[in-house]
Amino acid sequence: MTSSIALRIATVRQQLPASVKLIAVTKQVSVAAMREAYAAGVRDFGESRIQEAAVKQAQLQNICDITWHFIGRLQSNKAKKALEQFQWIHSLDSLELAQRLERLASKVNLRPQVCLQVKILSDPNKSGWTVPELFADLGELSLCQNLQIQGLMVIPPLGLNESETFDVFQQARELAAKIQQMSLPHIQMQQLSMGMSDDYQLAVRAGATMVRLGRTLFGERPV
Repeated sequence: MTSSIALRIATVRQQLPASVKLIAVTKQVSVAAMREAYAAGVRDFGESRIQEAAVKQAQLQNICDITWHFIGRLQSNKAKKALEQFQWIHSLDSLELAQRLERLASKVNLRPQVCLQVKILSDPNKSGWTVPELFADLGELSLCQNLQIQGLMVIPPLGLNESETFDVFQQARELAAKIQQMSLPHIQMQQLSMGMSDDYQLAVRAGATMVRLGRTLFGERPV
């Protein structure tokens, strides 16, 4: 009998182009549910808490082909652990954090793949660069040769309607294209990590290459 998780995953996959990577967001999701997702073909898992992820990774260490994505706010003092535990960091949100990750990565001989978190619209509830701030810091970011900067991560502010949300995603795609045209060393803009359970279809229409889905795959989190 096919599990409800597997059915949800199959439904989402039918809606996603093959070029869009599905990241299962597993905050507060059990290891058993993660194993069900894995059995249904998911290989990319997103966590937002270092400690919670470490417990799950220990229990899933017998599975060698999982790619781990850090998607939460990364505190500077957790940067080393994030490097050691995750292949991707989506939430690189400041030049200071980038330079810290760069120094640590060079010491431990790792080259994480990262996305730069950008606020297309002003949002006091989100971290990340504003667009002018990002352009001001691109020169310094291009010196981070141990970071594989792959693209942008965007979370629209709460309370937008569909048209406004879609516009944020489109602006993110256009911003990535502008940065790519600058041909900066060590900076690629091939990835757009945008779209969550409430808006991933809009994100895909706008050009997302990675969507981060939790509730859509696993149901409501426990309160």
